[in-house]
Amino acid sequence: MYHLLNIIIAKYLLSFYYYKDIIMGKKGSIAKKLENMSYDHFEYFNGLKINLHKDEIGTIEKYFESPDNFNQNQMEDIRKKKLIKLNNLGYCFQFGIGKSKDEFKALECYLKSAEGGNSSAQNNLGYCYQNGIGITKDENKAFELYLKAANEGDLYAQYNLGDCYQNGIGTNKDDKKALEYYIKSAKGEYSLAQNTLGIYYQYGIGTEKDLERSIYWYKKAAENGNKVAQYNIGKIYVNGENGIEKDENKAFKYYKKSSDQEYLDAQFELGYCYDVGIGTKINKIKSIELYKIAAKKEHKIAQYNLGNVYRNRFNQKEAIYWYTKAAENGHSGAKYNLGRCYKFGEGVEKDENKAFEYFKESADQGYLDAQFELGYCYGCGIGIGTDVDKAKAFELYKIAAEGGNTDAQINLASFYEQGEGTDKNIENAIYWYKKVVENGCLDVQEKFDSLLQKI
Repeated sequence: MYHLLNIIIAKYLLSFYYYKDIIMGKKGSIAKKLENMSYDHFEYFNGLKINLHKDEIGTIEKYFESPDNFNQNQMEDIRKKKLIKLNNLGYCFQFGIGKSKDEFKALECYLKSAEGGNSSAQNNLGYCYQNGIGITKDENKAFELYLKAANEGDLYAQYNLGDCYQNGIGTNKDDKKALEYYIKSAKGEYSLAQNTLGIYYQYGIGTEKDLERSIYWYKKAAENGNKVAQYNIGKIYVNGENGIEKDENKAFKYYKKSSDQEYLDAQFELGYCYDVGIGTKINKIKSIELYKIAAKKEHKIAQYNLGNVYRNRFNQKEAIYWYTKAAENGHSGAKYNLGRCYKFGEGVEKDENKAFEYFKESADQGYLDAQFELGYCYGCGIGIGTDVDKAKAFELYKIAAEGGNTDAQINLASFYEQGEGTDKNIENAIYWYKKVVENGCLDVQEKFDSLLQKI
Protein backbone atom coordinates (compact mmCIF):
# COMPACT_ATOMS: atom_id res chain seq x y z
CA MET A 1 0.00 0.00 0.00
CA TYR A 2 2.83 2.41 0.96
CA HIS A 3 4.68 1.48 -2.24
CA LEU A 4 1.61 2.37 -4.33
CA LEU A 5 1.17 5.60 -2.39
CA ASN A 6 4.82 6.56 -3.10
CA ILE A 7 4.26 6.05 -6.82
CA ILE A 8 1.13 8.22 -6.82
CA ILE A 9 2.87 10.98 -4.85
CA ALA A 10 5.93 10.78 -7.11
CA LYS A 11 3.83 11.18 -10.23
CA TYR A 12 2.02 14.13 -8.69
CA LEU A 13 5.25 15.86 -7.63
CA LEU A 14 6.90 15.32 -10.99
CA SER A 15 3.87 16.70 -12.80
CA PHE A 16 3.87 19.67 -10.42
CA TYR A 17 7.56 20.39 -11.05
CA TYR A 18 7.00 20.34 -14.81
CA TYR A 19 3.93 22.52 -14.51
CA LYS A 20 5.79 25.08 -12.40
CA ASP A 21 8.84 24.87 -14.72
CA ILE A 22 10.99 24.06 -11.64
CA ILE A 23 13.36 21.61 -13.36
CA MET A 24 13.02 22.57 -17.03
CA GLY A 25 16.37 24.34 -17.03
CA LYS A 26 18.43 21.30 -16.04
CA LYS A 27 20.30 19.42 -18.80
CA GLY A 28 18.85 21.66 -21.51
CA SER A 29 15.23 20.56 -21.69
CA ILE A 30 14.27 17.36 -19.89
CA ALA A 31 10.79 17.54 -21.34
CA LYS A 32 12.22 17.57 -24.84
CA LYS A 33 14.38 14.57 -23.98
CA LEU A 34 11.37 12.77 -22.65
CA GLU A 35 9.71 13.10 -26.06
CA ASN A 36 12.44 10.95 -27.56
CA MET A 37 12.76 8.51 -24.68
CA SER A 38 12.01 4.84 -25.26
CA TYR A 39 8.85 3.45 -23.67
CA ASP A 40 10.75 1.35 -21.11
CA HIS A 41 12.90 4.26 -20.02
CA PHE A 42 9.89 6.50 -19.77
CA GLU A 43 8.09 4.02 -17.52
CA TYR A 44 11.22 3.63 -15.43
CA PHE A 45 11.57 7.38 -15.07
CA ASN A 46 7.93 7.75 -14.02
CA GLY A 47 8.50 5.47 -11.07
CA LEU A 48 6.61 2.42 -12.23
CA LYS A 49 9.62 0.22 -11.52
CA ILE A 50 11.26 2.07 -8.61
CA ASN A 51 10.26 4.73 -6.04
CA LEU A 52 11.37 8.29 -6.77
CA HIS A 53 13.88 9.75 -4.34
CA LYS A 54 13.25 12.99 -2.46
CA ASP A 55 15.85 14.73 -4.64
CA GLU A 56 13.95 14.48 -7.92
CA ILE A 57 16.47 16.62 -9.83
CA GLY A 58 19.33 14.46 -8.67
CA THR A 59 17.47 11.37 -9.75
CA ILE A 60 16.85 12.87 -13.19
CA GLU A 61 20.53 13.83 -13.54
CA LYS A 62 21.66 10.33 -12.59
CA TYR A 63 19.21 8.91 -15.13
CA PHE A 64 20.65 10.87 -18.04
CA GLU A 65 24.23 10.27 -16.90
CA SER A 66 23.72 6.49 -16.64
CA PRO A 67 25.23 4.51 -19.57
CA ASP A 68 22.34 2.05 -19.34
CA ASN A 69 19.76 4.67 -20.07
CA PHE A 70 19.10 7.31 -22.68
CA ASN A 71 22.23 8.48 -24.53
CA GLN A 72 23.36 10.49 -27.51
CA ASN A 73 23.32 7.47 -29.84
CA GLN A 74 19.63 7.04 -29.21
CA MET A 75 19.07 10.73 -29.91
CA GLU A 76 20.92 10.39 -33.22
CA ASP A 77 18.93 7.28 -34.14
CA ILE A 78 15.68 9.12 -33.51
CA ARG A 79 16.88 12.09 -35.58
CA LYS A 80 17.75 9.79 -38.49
CA LYS A 81 14.40 8.05 -38.26
CA LYS A 82 12.64 11.41 -38.49
CA LEU A 83 14.65 12.21 -41.62
CA ILE A 84 13.68 8.87 -43.13
CA LYS A 85 10.03 9.54 -42.34
CA LEU A 86 10.27 12.96 -43.98
CA ASN A 87 11.82 11.46 -47.11
CA ASN A 88 9.15 8.76 -47.26
CA LEU A 89 6.45 11.37 -46.81
CA GLY A 90 7.92 13.32 -49.72
CA TYR A 91 7.75 10.18 -51.86
CA CYS A 92 4.08 9.72 -50.93
CA PHE A 93 3.31 13.31 -51.91
CA GLN A 94 5.27 13.00 -55.16
CA PHE A 95 3.43 9.90 -56.38
CA GLY A 96 0.11 10.30 -54.57
CA ILE A 97 0.52 7.27 -52.31
CA GLY A 98 -1.99 7.60 -49.47
CA LYS A 99 -1.88 11.37 -50.00
CA SER A 100 -3.14 13.77 -52.61
CA LYS A 101 -0.36 14.22 -55.16
CA ASP A 102 1.51 17.43 -54.36
CA GLU A 103 4.93 17.98 -55.92
CA PHE A 104 5.55 21.15 -53.90
CA LYS A 105 4.98 19.36 -50.58
CA ALA A 106 7.13 16.50 -51.83
CA LEU A 107 9.94 18.93 -52.58
CA GLU A 108 9.57 20.54 -49.15
CA CYS A 109 9.89 17.17 -47.40
CA TYR A 110 12.87 16.12 -49.52
CA LEU A 111 14.56 19.46 -48.87
CA LYS A 112 14.22 19.22 -45.07
CA SER A 113 15.36 15.60 -45.02
CA ALA A 114 18.27 16.30 -47.38
CA GLU A 115 19.45 19.25 -45.28
CA GLY A 116 19.54 16.88 -42.32
CA GLY A 117 21.92 14.62 -44.24
CA ASN A 118 19.59 11.89 -45.50
CA SER A 119 21.21 10.54 -48.67
CA SER A 120 17.98 9.09 -50.10
CA ALA A 121 16.35 12.50 -49.81
CA GLN A 122 19.38 14.11 -51.45
CA ASN A 123 18.98 11.70 -54.35
CA ASN A 124 15.23 12.35 -54.59
CA LEU A 125 15.80 16.09 -54.41
CA GLY A 126 18.35 15.75 -57.21
CA TYR A 127 15.74 13.96 -59.30
CA CYS A 128 13.31 16.83 -58.69
CA TYR A 129 15.90 19.37 -59.85
CA GLN A 130 16.81 17.25 -62.87
CA ASN A 131 13.22 16.93 -64.05
CA GLY A 132 11.73 20.19 -62.76
CA ILE A 133 9.39 18.54 -60.25
CA GLY A 134 8.00 21.18 -57.89
CA ILE A 135 10.88 23.51 -58.75
CA THR A 136 12.65 25.10 -61.72
CA LYS A 137 14.75 22.56 -63.59
CA ASP A 138 18.44 22.80 -62.65
CA GLU A 139 20.67 19.98 -63.92
CA ASN A 140 23.80 21.39 -62.26
CA LYS A 141 22.09 21.34 -58.86
CA ALA A 142 20.81 17.83 -59.58
CA PHE A 143 24.35 16.66 -60.32
CA GLU A 144 25.66 18.19 -57.06
CA LEU A 145 22.99 16.42 -55.01
CA TYR A 146 23.54 13.09 -56.75
CA LEU A 147 27.28 13.40 -56.12
CA LYS A 148 26.73 14.17 -52.44
CA ALA A 149 24.38 11.21 -51.97
CA ALA A 150 26.56 8.89 -54.07
CA ASN A 151 29.58 9.64 -51.90
CA GLU A 152 27.44 8.62 -48.91
CA GLY A 153 26.96 5.24 -50.58
CA ASP A 154 23.42 5.67 -51.92
CA LEU A 155 23.00 3.07 -54.70
CA TYR A 156 20.32 4.99 -56.55
CA ALA A 157 22.34 8.20 -56.50
CA GLN A 158 25.38 6.31 -57.80
CA TYR A 159 23.27 5.06 -60.69
CA ASN A 160 21.84 8.52 -61.36
CA LEU A 161 25.31 10.01 -61.26
CA GLY A 162 26.42 7.43 -63.81
CA ASP A 163 23.50 8.50 -65.98
CA CYS A 164 24.59 12.14 -65.64
CA TYR A 165 28.10 11.31 -66.82
CA GLN A 166 26.74 9.09 -69.60
CA ASN A 167 24.42 11.75 -71.01
CA GLY A 168 26.19 14.96 -69.98
CA ILE A 169 23.56 16.05 -67.45
CA GLY A 170 24.91 18.84 -65.24
CA THR A 171 28.46 17.87 -66.16
CA ASN A 172 30.62 16.98 -69.15
CA LYS A 173 29.90 13.64 -70.80
CA ASP A 174 32.36 11.02 -69.55
CA ASP A 175 31.67 7.33 -70.24
CA LYS A 176 34.58 6.18 -68.06
CA LYS A 177 33.24 8.11 -65.06
CA ALA A 178 29.77 6.78 -65.83
CA LEU A 179 31.15 3.24 -65.81
CA GLU A 180 32.84 3.88 -62.46
CA TYR A 181 29.59 4.87 -60.76
CA TYR A 182 27.53 2.17 -62.48
CA ILE A 183 29.99 -0.39 -61.07
CA LYS A 184 29.56 1.01 -57.55
CA SER A 185 25.79 0.85 -57.82
CA ALA A 186 25.82 -2.59 -59.45
CA LYS A 187 27.99 -4.04 -56.68
CA GLY A 188 25.29 -2.92 -54.27
CA GLU A 189 22.83 -5.15 -56.17
CA TYR A 190 20.92 -2.38 -57.94
CA SER A 191 19.53 -4.20 -60.99
CA LEU A 192 19.24 -1.12 -63.25
CA ALA A 193 22.96 -0.48 -62.82
CA GLN A 194 23.74 -4.15 -63.39
CA ASN A 195 21.78 -4.15 -66.65
CA THR A 196 23.50 -0.92 -67.74
CA LEU A 197 26.89 -2.49 -67.03
CA GLY A 198 25.87 -5.39 -69.25
CA ILE A 199 25.23 -2.89 -72.05
CA TYR A 200 28.54 -1.09 -71.43
CA TYR A 201 30.57 -4.29 -71.64
CA GLN A 202 28.56 -5.65 -74.58
CA TYR A 203 29.18 -2.60 -76.76
CA GLY A 204 32.48 -1.38 -75.29
CA ILE A 205 31.23 1.91 -73.84
CA GLY A 206 33.86 3.52 -71.61
CA THR A 207 35.80 0.26 -71.68
CA GLU A 208 36.76 -2.55 -74.05
CA LYS A 209 34.12 -5.00 -75.25
CA ASP A 210 33.87 -7.98 -72.93
CA LEU A 211 30.88 -10.22 -73.63
CA GLU A 212 31.65 -12.54 -70.72
CA ARG A 213 31.44 -9.63 -68.29
CA SER A 214 28.38 -8.40 -70.12
CA ILE A 215 26.62 -11.75 -69.64
CA TYR A 216 27.74 -11.80 -65.98
CA TRP A 217 26.09 -8.47 -65.22
CA TYR A 218 23.02 -9.21 -67.32
CA LYS A 219 22.58 -12.43 -65.35
CA LYS A 220 23.03 -10.62 -62.02
CA ALA A 221 20.37 -8.13 -63.05
CA ALA A 222 18.13 -10.91 -64.36
CA GLU A 223 18.44 -12.80 -61.06
CA ASN A 224 17.33 -9.60 -59.34
CA GLY A 225 14.23 -9.61 -61.53
CA ASN A 226 15.25 -7.02 -64.13
CA LYS A 227 13.07 -7.75 -67.17
CA VAL A 228 15.19 -5.71 -69.58
CA ALA A 229 18.30 -7.70 -68.63
CA GLN A 230 16.39 -10.95 -69.12
CA TYR A 231 15.46 -9.78 -72.61
CA ASN A 232 19.04 -8.66 -73.36
CA ILE A 233 20.46 -12.08 -72.43
CA GLY A 234 17.86 -13.71 -74.65
CA LYS A 235 18.99 -11.56 -77.60
CA ILE A 236 22.60 -12.62 -77.10
CA TYR A 237 21.78 -16.33 -76.88
CA VAL A 238 19.36 -16.33 -79.82
CA ASN A 239 22.10 -15.17 -82.22
CA GLY A 240 25.35 -16.11 -80.48
CA GLU A 241 27.84 -13.26 -80.29
CA ASN A 242 31.62 -12.84 -80.01
CA GLY A 243 32.43 -16.26 -78.63
CA ILE A 244 29.14 -16.76 -76.79
CA GLU A 245 27.65 -19.92 -78.25
CA LYS A 246 24.18 -19.72 -79.76
CA ASP A 247 21.66 -21.37 -77.44
CA GLU A 248 18.02 -21.13 -78.51
CA ASN A 249 16.77 -22.95 -75.40
CA LYS A 250 18.38 -20.35 -73.12
CA ALA A 251 17.12 -17.57 -75.36
CA PHE A 252 13.57 -18.89 -75.06
CA LYS A 253 13.91 -19.24 -71.27
CA TYR A 254 15.04 -15.65 -70.77
CA TYR A 255 12.50 -14.24 -73.23
CA LYS A 256 9.76 -16.04 -71.30
CA LYS A 257 10.95 -14.66 -67.95
CA SER A 258 10.94 -11.15 -69.37
CA SER A 259 7.63 -11.65 -71.16
CA ASP A 260 6.03 -12.91 -67.94
CA GLN A 261 6.86 -9.46 -66.51
CA GLU A 262 5.08 -7.90 -69.51
CA TYR A 263 8.20 -6.47 -71.17
CA LEU A 264 6.94 -5.50 -74.61
CA ASP A 265 9.92 -6.51 -76.77
CA ALA A 266 10.15 -9.86 -74.97
CA GLN A 267 6.45 -10.53 -75.58
CA PHE A 268 7.05 -10.03 -79.30
CA GLU A 269 10.22 -12.15 -79.34
CA LEU A 270 8.51 -14.96 -77.43
CA GLY A 271 5.70 -14.83 -79.98
CA TYR A 272 8.29 -15.14 -82.74
CA CYS A 273 9.87 -18.12 -80.95
CA TYR A 274 6.51 -19.88 -80.96
CA ASP A 275 5.94 -18.79 -84.58
CA VAL A 276 9.10 -20.36 -86.04
CA GLY A 277 10.14 -22.80 -83.30
CA ILE A 278 13.08 -21.16 -81.52
CA GLY A 279 13.86 -23.07 -78.31
CA THR A 280 10.38 -24.58 -78.33
CA LYS A 281 7.89 -26.36 -80.57
CA ILE A 282 5.99 -24.29 -83.12
CA ASN A 283 2.72 -23.13 -81.61
CA LYS A 284 0.82 -20.76 -83.88
CA ILE A 285 -1.96 -20.19 -81.35
CA LYS A 286 0.48 -18.94 -78.68
CA SER A 287 2.39 -17.01 -81.31
CA ILE A 288 -0.69 -15.09 -82.48
CA GLU A 289 -1.76 -14.53 -78.86
CA LEU A 290 1.60 -12.90 -78.03
CA TYR A 291 1.73 -10.94 -81.30
CA LYS A 292 -1.69 -9.51 -80.45
CA ILE A 293 -0.58 -8.52 -76.94
CA ALA A 294 2.47 -6.73 -78.35
CA ALA A 295 0.57 -5.26 -81.30
CA LYS A 296 -2.06 -3.72 -79.06
CA LYS A 297 0.80 -2.00 -77.22
CA GLU A 298 1.88 -0.48 -80.56
CA HIS A 299 4.80 -2.84 -81.27
CA LYS A 300 5.13 -2.21 -85.00
CA ILE A 301 6.86 -5.48 -85.95
CA ALA A 302 4.19 -7.46 -84.09
CA GLN A 303 1.57 -5.47 -86.01
CA TYR A 304 3.35 -6.21 -89.30
CA ASN A 305 3.65 -9.92 -88.47
CA LEU A 306 -0.04 -10.07 -87.58
CA GLY A 307 -0.80 -8.51 -90.96
CA ASN A 308 1.20 -11.29 -92.62
CA VAL A 309 -0.60 -13.95 -90.56
CA TYR A 310 -4.02 -12.69 -91.65
CA ARG A 311 -2.94 -12.21 -95.28
CA ASN A 312 -1.74 -15.83 -95.38
CA ARG A 313 -5.10 -16.87 -93.96
CA PHE A 314 -6.88 -14.87 -96.69
CA ASN A 315 -8.36 -12.44 -94.17
CA GLN A 316 -7.52 -9.29 -96.11
CA LYS A 317 -9.61 -7.00 -93.91
CA GLU A 318 -7.60 -7.88 -90.78
CA ALA A 319 -4.37 -7.85 -92.77
CA ILE A 320 -5.05 -4.31 -94.00
CA TYR A 321 -5.95 -3.21 -90.46
CA TRP A 322 -2.66 -4.40 -88.96
CA TYR A 323 -0.52 -3.26 -91.91
CA THR A 324 -2.05 0.19 -91.53
CA LYS A 325 -1.31 0.24 -87.78
CA ALA A 326 2.29 -0.83 -88.42
CA ALA A 327 2.68 1.72 -91.22
CA GLU A 328 1.42 4.49 -88.94
CA ASN A 329 4.17 3.47 -86.53
CA GLY A 330 6.77 3.74 -89.30
CA HIS A 331 7.25 0.12 -90.42
CA SER A 332 8.68 0.23 -93.96
CA GLY A 333 7.65 -3.34 -94.83
CA ALA A 334 4.05 -2.63 -93.85
CA LYS A 335 4.05 0.47 -96.07
CA TYR A 336 5.35 -1.62 -98.97
CA ASN A 337 2.68 -4.28 -98.42
CA LEU A 338 -0.04 -1.63 -98.27
CA GLY A 339 1.29 -0.23 -101.54
CA ARG A 340 0.94 -3.69 -103.09
CA CYS A 341 -2.60 -4.03 -101.73
CA TYR A 342 -3.64 -0.71 -103.28
CA LYS A 343 -1.79 -1.48 -106.52
CA PHE A 344 -3.68 -4.73 -107.08
CA GLY A 345 -6.86 -4.00 -105.11
CA GLU A 346 -6.29 -6.70 -102.50
CA GLY A 347 -8.61 -6.15 -99.53
CA VAL A 348 -9.12 -2.54 -100.61
CA GLU A 349 -10.33 -0.70 -103.69
CA LYS A 350 -7.56 -0.39 -106.26
CA ASP A 351 -5.88 3.00 -105.95
CA GLU A 352 -2.60 3.62 -107.80
CA ASN A 353 -2.18 7.03 -106.21
CA LYS A 354 -2.20 5.54 -102.69
CA ALA A 355 0.03 2.73 -103.93
CA PHE A 356 2.56 5.32 -105.14
CA GLU A 357 2.43 7.17 -101.81
CA TYR A 358 3.10 4.03 -99.77
CA PHE A 359 5.86 2.84 -102.12
CA LYS A 360 7.56 6.23 -101.87
CA GLU A 361 7.38 6.34 -98.07
CA SER A 362 8.80 2.83 -97.85
CA ALA A 363 11.50 3.50 -100.47
CA ASP A 364 12.57 6.66 -98.64
CA GLN A 365 13.24 4.41 -95.63
CA GLY A 366 15.52 2.23 -97.76
CA TYR A 367 13.18 -0.73 -98.33
CA LEU A 368 14.57 -2.41 -101.47
CA ASP A 369 11.38 -3.94 -102.84
CA ALA A 370 9.65 -0.57 -102.50
CA GLN A 371 12.50 1.09 -104.40
CA PHE A 372 11.85 -1.30 -107.28
CA GLU A 373 8.09 -0.58 -107.20
CA LEU A 374 8.70 3.16 -107.04
CA GLY A 375 11.06 2.84 -110.00
CA TYR A 376 8.28 1.06 -111.87
CA CYS A 377 5.88 3.91 -111.01
CA TYR A 378 8.31 6.48 -112.44
CA GLY A 379 9.00 4.29 -115.45
CA CYS A 380 5.29 4.05 -116.29
CA GLY A 381 4.02 7.36 -114.88
CA ILE A 382 1.87 5.88 -112.10
CA GLY A 383 0.70 8.14 -109.24
CA ILE A 384 -0.55 11.69 -108.68
CA GLY A 385 1.54 14.14 -110.69
CA THR A 386 4.01 11.42 -111.65
CA ASP A 387 5.22 11.92 -115.21
CA VAL A 388 7.17 9.19 -116.93
CA ASP A 389 10.75 9.63 -115.73
CA LYS A 390 13.05 6.94 -117.10
CA ALA A 391 16.16 8.44 -115.51
CA LYS A 392 14.52 8.33 -112.06
CA ALA A 393 13.32 4.80 -112.75
CA PHE A 394 16.86 3.75 -113.76
CA GLU A 395 18.29 5.27 -110.58
CA LEU A 396 15.85 3.36 -108.35
CA TYR A 397 16.23 0.09 -110.27
CA LYS A 398 20.00 0.31 -109.82
CA ILE A 399 19.69 0.77 -106.05
CA ALA A 400 17.27 -2.15 -105.72
CA ALA A 401 19.30 -4.33 -108.10
CA GLU A 402 22.50 -3.79 -106.14
CA GLY A 403 20.55 -4.78 -103.02
CA GLY A 404 19.58 -8.11 -104.62
CA ASN A 405 16.07 -7.49 -105.96
CA THR A 406 15.70 -9.83 -108.95
CA ASP A 407 12.94 -7.85 -110.69
CA ALA A 408 15.05 -4.71 -110.44
CA GLN A 409 18.06 -6.57 -111.89
CA ILE A 410 15.98 -7.68 -114.90
CA ASN A 411 14.64 -4.17 -115.53
CA LEU A 412 18.08 -2.62 -115.05
CA ALA A 413 19.56 -5.01 -117.60
CA SER A 414 16.75 -4.09 -120.01
CA PHE A 415 17.39 -0.35 -119.49
CA TYR A 416 21.09 -0.85 -120.30
CA GLU A 417 20.17 -2.96 -123.32
CA GLN A 418 17.68 -0.41 -124.70
CA GLY A 419 19.43 2.73 -123.46
CA GLU A 420 16.45 3.88 -121.37
CA GLY A 421 17.18 6.39 -118.63
CA THR A 422 20.90 5.91 -119.28
CA ASP A 423 23.36 5.34 -122.12
CA LYS A 424 23.08 2.05 -123.97
CA ASN A 425 25.60 -0.42 -122.58
CA ILE A 426 25.44 -4.07 -123.71
CA GLU A 427 28.23 -5.18 -121.39
CA ASN A 428 26.35 -3.87 -118.37
CA ALA A 429 23.15 -5.47 -119.67
CA ILE A 430 24.94 -8.84 -119.96
CA TYR A 431 26.35 -8.40 -116.43
CA TRP A 432 22.92 -7.96 -114.88
CA TYR A 433 21.23 -10.67 -116.94
CA LYS A 434 24.00 -13.02 -115.84
CA LYS A 435 23.35 -12.10 -112.15
CA VAL A 436 19.69 -13.00 -112.64
CA VAL A 437 20.50 -16.35 -114.25
CA GLU A 438 23.02 -17.16 -111.50
CA ASN A 439 20.29 -16.48 -108.94
CA GLY A 440 18.21 -19.25 -110.53
CA CYS A 441 15.82 -17.20 -112.65
CA LEU A 442 15.89 -18.82 -116.11
CA ASP A 443 13.28 -16.51 -117.65
CA VAL A 444 16.06 -14.32 -119.06
CA GLN A 445 18.37 -17.15 -120.13
CA GLU A 446 17.42 -16.73 -123.80
CA LYS A 447 17.93 -12.96 -123.65
CA PHE A 448 21.30 -13.48 -121.94
CA ASP A 449 22.47 -15.99 -124.57
CA SER A 450 21.31 -13.71 -127.38
CA LEU A 451 23.31 -10.74 -126.08
CA LEU A 452 26.41 -12.88 -125.62
CA GLN A 453 26.31 -13.75 -129.32
CA LYS A 454 26.28 -10.06 -130.24
CA ILE A 455 29.60 -9.36 -128.55
